[in-house]
Amino acid sequence: MSLGSSIEISASGLTAERLRLDVISNNIANVNTTRGADGLPYRRRVVVFGARAEGDFASALEAASGGANRAATGTGVEVLSIAPDMASDFKVVHNPGHPDADKLTGNVKMPNIEPIIEMVDMISASRAYEGGVTAITAAKQMQQRALDIGRS
Repeated sequence: MSLGSSIEISASGLTAERLRLDVISNNIANVNTTRGADGLPYRRRVVVFGARAEGDFASALEAASGGANRAATGTGVEVLSIAPDMASDFKVVHNPGHPDADKLTGNVKMPNIEPIIEMVDMISASRAYEGGVTAITAAKQMQQRALDIGRS
């Protein structure tokens, strides 16, 4: 792997983590949104990452069979989707004065967003972003040192 490709891999991670931060911010902004376009409360969204695909079928087959590309590394990360979090249900709060309250029970369906979880995810994404920046900085410094050696 060349230093240039390591920068590209880190850059793909930066792009993915920036999008993750945007989605987390959107979740936090909608923590009290009780009615969306579909008439339901806002549902938390999560970003799904995956390895960026590289090459064609022939190179993948060669790598899988232990060929010359066997030691090849990945080419970065990509966002596969931004999916609604279906693992948790909407919260139910008793608030008879709310415009979206059920007429019989006075309960209101609230988004399935936990601000503490979103903040933990935000810190995680921020630290991953910082790690990517550090990796790019290190690769740039190695390239500069290699150029300095060539000048000597």
